[in-house]
Amino acid sequence: MKLKRLICILLTCYIATILRILINNNLIVSIIGSLFFGFVIAKRFDYSKEKIIFGGFFSCFTSFSGFIYFLYKIFNQGDWIQFIIFFNSIILINLFMMYLGFWISRKITEIS
Repeated sequence: MKLKRLICILLTCYIATILRILINNNLIVSIIGSLFFGFVIAKRFDYSKEKIIFGGFFSCFTSFSGFIYFLYKIFNQGDWIQFIIFFNSIILINLFMMYLGFWISRKITEIS
């Protein structure tokens, strides 16, 4: 069973990496990832499925390092106001999108 789960995690990592390369925009990837993250959290999957989704897909798709690199480039330019605006905006947008995904998932569950 552990080998099967490992293979599933690897496959979801590959899929997430390909999607991330195709989208090629850190902000859009972050927003989409947060939306789906909230959606998945609301579903409350079993431990094995959560490991596959969170450990495989989301860890490769929504790379925190992309967000940090984007902020690092702004920081190195010395534009503190832009850095603070982007930092706070990205966090707030992602929190909102995660909540929206959670809310959508709950509404779909109520309908079905």
